[in-house]
This record gives sequence, C-alpha cells and structure tokens, in this order.
Amino acid sequence: QVEEGAIRLWNWAVTKHMGSVVNDEQRAKLRFVACRLVCLCEGSDPLEGTIRRQILMSMKTGKGWIDIGKADLADGFLEIAMSSIEKLYAKLLKASNSEADTHVHKADVEKNLFKVISYQAESVFAQGDFQKAAMCVQRCKDMLMKLPKETCYLSILCYNFGVETYEWKRYEQSSFWLSQSYDIGKMDMKYSVGKEMQAKVLRLLATAYFEWDCNLYLDKALKAINLANQENLHPAGFFLKIKILLKSGASDEDINSAIAEFLHYEMSLDFCLNTAKLLLEHGRESVGFDFLKSVSERFESSPNLGKITLLHIEFLLQNKRELLAKQKVEEIIIGHYTGKQLLPEALNRLHIILWDRAAKHYEAKSYSEALQWYNYSVSFYTPGQIDQNLAKLQRNMASCYLHLKQVDKAKEAVKEAERCDPNSIFTTFSVYKIAVMEKDTDKAVEAVIEMGKLAEKPSQHEDKLKVDENTGTNLLSLAAQVALENEQQVVAIKALEYLSEHLQDCRQLFAALKCLVRLMLSKVMAEDEEKRGEDINSMLTYLTLAHKRLAESFTEEKFTGDMILEAHWFRKVAWNLAVQSRGCPENMRDFFLLSFKLSQFCPSDKAVLIAQKTCLLMAAAVDLEMGRQQVTPSEQAELLTQALQHLQACKEIWKVLKLTGDFAKDPTDTLLLLYEFEARSKLNDPTVHNLMESVWEQPQIEVKTLEIIASLAMESPARYPVLCKKALKTALNLHRKQTVIDAVKFSKCLHSLINLSLPTGLTDLNACVLQEVWDYFEDALSVVSSTDAYPEMEILWLMARAWNAGIFQFTVGKYKEAEQWCGLGMRFLNHLGSLKKSYE
Repeated sequence: QVEEGAIRLWNWAVTKHMGSVVNDEQRAKLRFVACRLVCLCEGSDPLEGTIRRQILMSMKTGKGWIDIGKADLADGFLEIAMSSIEKLYAKLLKASNSEADTHVHKADVEKNLFKVISYQAESVFAQGDFQKAAMCVQRCKDMLMKLPKETCYLSILCYNFGVETYEWKRYEQSSFWLSQSYDIGKMDMKYSVGKEMQAKVLRLLATAYFEWDCNLYLDKALKAINLANQENLHPAGFFLKIKILLKSGASDEDINSAIAEFLHYEMSLDFCLNTAKLLLEHGRESVGFDFLKSVSERFESSPNLGKITLLHIEFLLQNKRELLAKQKVEEIIIGHYTGKQLLPEALNRLHIILWDRAAKHYEAKSYSEALQWYNYSVSFYTPGQIDQNLAKLQRNMASCYLHLKQVDKAKEAVKEAERCDPNSIFTTFSVYKIAVMEKDTDKAVEAVIEMGKLAEKPSQHEDKLKVDENTGTNLLSLAAQVALENEQQVVAIKALEYLSEHLQDCRQLFAALKCLVRLMLSKVMAEDEEKRGEDINSMLTYLTLAHKRLAESFTEEKFTGDMILEAHWFRKVAWNLAVQSRGCPENMRDFFLLSFKLSQFCPSDKAVLIAQKTCLLMAAAVDLEMGRQQVTPSEQAELLTQALQHLQACKEIWKVLKLTGDFAKDPTDTLLLLYEFEARSKLNDPTVHNLMESVWEQPQIEVKTLEIIASLAMESPARYPVLCKKALKTALNLHRKQTVIDAVKFSKCLHSLINLSLPTGLTDLNACVLQEVWDYFEDALSVVSSTDAYPEMEILWLMARAWNAGIFQFTVGKYKEAEQWCGLGMRFLNHLGSLKKSYE
C-alpha cells in the first residue's frame, strides 16, 4: 500500500508540474518523498521491474535537486541509483543463458550508468569539486565508445561547465572544460554537436586564454580562434582574432592578412564599424583607415554610409588631425545640399561631435575656433527653422562673440535664440549678459526679474532641453557673479534677491544672504539719509529669511555646527543694524528682536544671554518710547502690550543670567521695574499696585528710581496720585537719611510732593492734608536753615506757596489758619538772598 501510494504521488507530481500547478522546487520535494517511500518498501529480493523503477526514481530525484541548486541533497539518491544498477546487473547476469544475452544486459545497464555518472559530475561541479567532476567526466568519456549517441550530450555538458567557470573568472578550469568539450565533439562525427557549436566552444576557449593571460597563452588563444574560424567562419571569430593580434603586437601586415580572410564574408555595417573602431583605438591608423575605405566602397549604396564618415571624423579629431576632420565635415555639408543627406540619427550624432569640439575650444578660450565648429552645426539648419537645439546653438555662439567683444553679433545670435525658444531661461540669461556688458542696468534688472519668473515654472522642454530644478538657481547665481565682476552692484543685489527666494540648500542660501547684506551695507553707507529707508527694510527682509530657514532646520533636527556660526553672524549684523537705526525706532526694535530670535539658535553661554537680555530690554524701551509719541489709544495699547511681552521674556533670561556671576552693579532690575511700571500703569493694569508692593519692600531702592516712578505714575494716560505721593515720600525719607543732604535734589523732590498735595487754586482743603503739607514746609525750613546750598528760587517758590495758602484761607474767613500760613511764608523770607528786599 505504501509503495502504491508513493508511485501515485510520483505520477501526480509529474502531471501537476506539466500543468504548472507545482514549481520545480515543489516537484523536487514530492519526488524526494515518493522515492524515499519506494526505497523503504524494497524487499530482500526485489523484482527486476522494481529495481528499474527505483533506478529511474533515484536518478530523477537526484537530478531534480541539482536543477534547483541543491546539489548536496542529490548525492545520496545518485548513490542509491548506482547501488540499484549493480543489483540489476547482478540479477540480469544470473538470468542470462548465453554470452549474447550478457552483452545485451551489459549495454542496457551502461546507459543508466552513464546517466548517473554524468549527474554525479554535475553535482560535484556545483559543489565546487573540480577534481571529482573531471574524474566523472573522464569515466563518461571512456564509455562513449560503447555509447556514441551520448557524444553530443557530454560535449554540451562540458561546454556548460566551461561557461560557468569562465563567468566565475576561473580561466584555468574553464579552458580545461572547453578543451574537453571540443575533444569530445570530435570523437564521433555522426553524433557530434556540429561545426557551429564546435566553433562557439573554440571562440570561448580563445577568449578564456586571452583574458587569463594573453601574453602567456597567446599562441593557444590564436590556435583556438584559428580552429574556430576553420570550423565555422563567424564575425565574432574574426573580431576576436583581430583583438588577439592587436594585443600581441602583431604587425600591420599580419592584421591586414587577417582582415583579408574575412573581406569576402557577409558582415553588417555596424560590425565593420566596430572593427574599424577597434583598430583605430589601438593606434593602427593606417590599417584602420584603409579598412574604413574598403567598408565605404562595400556599403556605397547604403543609406547608413554617413556612419562611416562620422567614425572617420571622430578618429581624426582624437588624433588631433583637425584640418582633415574639417574637410570631411565640409564634404558632408556639401552633400547635405546636393541630395546626400545623412539619416536623422547620424545627423544628430554629427551635431554632438561638432558641439563637443566647439566646447573644447571654448574651454581652451579659443573662441574663434569654437565659432567655426558651431557654424558647421548651423549649416544643417534651414533659414527660419524653429528648433530648441538651434536656440542653444545660438546662445553658445553669443557667448563666444561676447568673449571676442563682438557685442553686435552676440545680439544677433541672442535675437535668433529668442525667436527659436522665447521662454527659455538660458536665452534670458544671454540677454542679461549683454545688458551687463553694456552697463544697461534697467535691462539687466528686467532680465533678472524674468529669470526669476522662469525659475518658478516647471520645464517646458521635456524632449531635448530638460531644465532640472537647480538650473534656475545656478543661472541666478551666475548672474550675480557676472554683475559683481562687472561692478554692477544694483543688478547683483536683484539677482541675489531672486536667488535667495529659490535656493533650497541652506549653505548656498546663507552665502547668498551674507553677500546681499554686505552689498546692501556698502550701498547704504554711500546713500543719503532719506534714501536709506527702503534698503534698511530690504536688509530686514534678508535677515528674516535667514531666521526662517534656520528655524526650519532647527525643527527638522538638521542643525549643524556651521549653522550655529551662521546664526551668530546674522544676529551680530542685526544687532549692528539696530544700533545704527536711531533715526527709525520701529526698525531699531525689529532688528533687536531679530537679533534675539537669531541668538536662540546659538549655545546659551554668558555672552549670548547678555545679548538676548539687552535685545529684549531695548525692544521694550523702543516700544515704550513709541507709545509716548502722538499715537492713537489702540496703537499705544498695542505697543505697551508688546513691551510687556518683551519684558516677560527678558525676566526669564535675567533669572538664568544672574546664576552665572555677580551682577550687583547691573541696572537691569531697575530698568525692568521702571519699564514694567510704565507699561502697566499706562494700560491701567490692576496688577500695578501688586508690582509696587514689592518695590516698597526693597531696602536698596535708589532715590532716582522712586522719583522716576513718581513721574511715570502721573504721565498721561496713567494717573496714580497715591502711588506718586508714596514714591516721593519714600524718596524724601531717603534724602533725609543721607549724612549730607543734597539740597538741590531734596528741593526738587519736595517741590513735586507739595505740588501733588497742595494743588494751585484749591481753597477747600482737608485739615489733615494741610497738616501733612505743613510738615513738608517744616522739613524744607529745617534743610534751608542747615545749608546755604538750597536753591534760592526753590526758597522763593516755597515762600510764595505758603503765603498764597494763607491768602486763600483769609478769603474764606479762616483768619487763624491764614495767619499761620502767611507767617510760615515770612519764615522763608529770612533765607532769601538778593531777592529778600523785593518781597520784604
């Protein structure tokens, strides 16, 4: 039952493989299972049919593994096949009745034996065992006398071994297998592989010798190729023979003899051209050009005759025989207009040759020679023809004319290019170059603007002149370079502006922007104050773009050390521009803010933190200053709000900065306080009282700071008289605490406090307020009495205010109070100097 199941499985695998249901590997696995099962079912004395079936199945299973590249799995089955063949032979001998029967059985067994040994050769070859493979093939070769029909099979097997080892560059093994293939092919002409196959084997053998070591095996290579050509004359054999002769350094006579052998043979034009190219590439000009001449005669009526002339021209140019090459080109031009035109493919090839030669002369600065070769190319175009290649040709010619200072001819060439291809960025660039050379700034700027527009458009020339995405930026970069070389600063700036809009590469963009900034700075320095505004705004735009690209790289985590250096450069430029923008507060603020933003891409060391703090403080100061100007309430509120935002950011930086060292003498805390108080008080921010609570608690607060707070508290639109009075009183207390009172500063502070507490013209005052003000006058008298430094005008003012307060009291019938205040005023009279008599 197992045996029957195995046979059914085997047959099923065969039919399904034929129907492409199972692939080669699946079939090999199915055969493996079926064959193993059949072997397991073998009895002690199997029938002849069973043994034959086992031989067949083992052979095919082994071959199946070899075919799918698993030769190591094949060996076991091929051994089973060998063992089964021996069993079969023994069984057949036992049953033989005569010598004739024995011969028949032996012949029958040898066929299977040959197959198994050839499969074993394949298996060990695949496993890399050259010696075993050679032994197996030798055994098969020895059996060919009895099995002549297998000659072709064994010859091809050796050829395949030779091909594989050649591809692996194992030339020694390859030459062995190819020699074996050729020798086996000769053993029986009736069953040989044929002359064509034998020639093929010999050509590969010659190639193996040639590539192995041409100097060492030259004779063998020549012998092999001569034999191949005797077996079957073929262009490949001819070509290989020429290659071997050239490599060997054979004389021109020997090579001519080899060529003569094949001249009567039918060969294609391309093959002949390749042969001529081979000869010329090896420096055999005499033989090569003679061969080309014979080929020309042979293919005289062929429409592809131009290919021969082109090859001739190419090699004349390669050998620096330019005059002869020109003669050949002129012959083709004459032929073009006398009915002997080149085929389109050949004409395109000629244009390439002509342009290549012109380009070489252009690079060598031989512009007249370059023009001559370009003119040859122009000769093949008809007047009025519109062609993008013709436009390119005219542009190239225009470049040559410009170098030769022939501007009018350059203009004509560009005009022709515009006619052929008006929407080409290359043509516009040619127009630009002429405008720059003629110092026509307006036209050059127009051309740059047009180039900028064309750079944004996708290429319209998908067929011939494909403009890649970098072409626009490359040309704009070149335009800037041309302008700078010709000292056209305005044009260079415009080109760089468009370039910076299109550049994707950060390094190139920053280089362009830095160049722009430098150019614009030099321009600004030479301009009047009135004209600078627009250029300053341009620089603001450049720096903003630099910040944008740095920010993009920063978020994409593509930030490099070079970019940090760029950020430093741009932040310093922004800082310097801010400092120089004193006449325009808005620009000053914007540059300081840009400098701050750019510095955020730099490592936060102490220097950078100080710069950041200063930028934000200055930006806040400018916003506050602008808020004090004649602006609408909404504009003022916006400026004050912005200032608060800058101050908040500044506070955070200041906290970090104070951790890095001693900043005892730094006024930043005071400035932050004053700026914040001004902004919040003018915004009528309810938190202003909380802010001042912290101020009153400060032990080290300065008198000047308190006086400024007092002033700001009453500066429109702010009105905080209580805060103002408290600040002045605190300041006055600090004045009193000094060892030597500064009478001038004391007088000013007291003046402000009295003005705030005792407004001019008010008569109905609270007794508490009057008492408070009386105390201020007493303080003044105390200081006035103790020093001669109190300003006389301030003493006069105090006297007048006290006297007037008494008069006001008198007018409302408060005579006692009137007497007190007038008496107070008279007490100041005694301290007046030169003015005393006037008031006494």
